[in-house]
Amino acid sequence: MQEELAKANKAAWETKAYQAWTQYFGAPEELAAELKREHKHHLRYWLKYIGDPASKRMVNLLGSHGRKAISLALLGADVTVVDISEENRLYAMQTAAAAGVKLDYICSDVLNIPDEESLGEFDIVLMEFGILHYFTDLNSIFSVVRRRLGRNGRFILTDFHPFARAWMNTNNLKHPTGHYFDDRIKEGEVAFAKLLPEEDRSELGKVLVRGWTVGEIITAIGAAGLFIRAFEEIPSPTDARFPEFYTLIADRMDIALPPLHP
Repeated sequence: MQEELAKANKAAWETKAYQAWTQYFGAPEELAAELKREHKHHLRYWLKYIGDPASKRMVNLLGSHGRKAISLALLGADVTVVDISEENRLYAMQTAAAAGVKLDYICSDVLNIPDEESLGEFDIVLMEFGILHYFTDLNSIFSVVRRRLGRNGRFILTDFHPFARAWMNTNNLKHPTGHYFDDRIKEGEVAFAKLLPEEDRSELGKVLVRGWTVGEIITAIGAAGLFIRAFEEIPSPTDARFPEFYTLIADRMDIALPPLHP
């Protein structure tokens, strides 16, 4: 099933993604100029967990248009992006060139990176915003994270809060229609669709996604041998009673763990 998701999602993310980014961020040269001014702002949720990025090796899995990766590179980090979309890669590489920074970008399904071992180990693995729903099995993606982390390496995961998916994305908060434990694979609109004019959306493909609970996410990260250091929940700007997204910090553990259920 994961192969079916990857095929559908690659097709969706390689249809007008470049157009969407230029529509929203401007031409690569325009985004590069903005990132030179505001790169620390784009990293505001993570710098306290990273420290000084200079000379650190980082990989941004599912790094999309590269805005976060380029911001890190502007602070001196050695950054690699892995993402399934060639249009994302093109926009990111043109932006990096305009910003005057080096960016390594691998266009690949993150679960099937060609010659993955040749990438070596990284100080930081970053995954951010709208990524976990592309996987039918969290153990597979967190295994990639664990393999690519060096000794004392740190995993930083920021994503939309599962509770918000089930509760906030409804029309009536007193009687929410969302289902927190819904594990069905669903067809949905590709994330950048709303950035395009209405007349350009008809050609877009659909993505296939699957929701996860907080418990499933935390359990899978622990099962991968990563030590969870922090789980920070960020409130919604429209209703501070509810979380909008979260940041999870986990460090690599160099000890063998027994199975949870012998």
